[in-house]
Amino acid sequence: MARIIDYEAQNVVGEKIRKFRVERKLSQKELSEKLETYAIYICRGSISRIESHERTVTDFELRAMAEVLCVAIEELFEDVPICE
Repeated sequence: MARIIDYEAQNVVGEKIRKFRVERKLSQKELSEKLETYAIYICRGSISRIESHERTVTDFELRAMAEVLCVAIEELFEDVPICE
């Protein structure tokens, strides 16, 4: 299903997801595999696109990512400006 958002960046959490993934020494492929245990199927390429703000993130995906990365969902939004 195509996700159409009329913004240059498709999400605001990509940098934080990458930061926490790297801190936990997970590759994008390993993150993808861990997400599958939550029935969230995001390929390695899509993880890359999320981290570079080129792909949206659903609420289900965001919740599973927070679980896998062992962070509160709120931590993925810290230091993110509300308006630019």
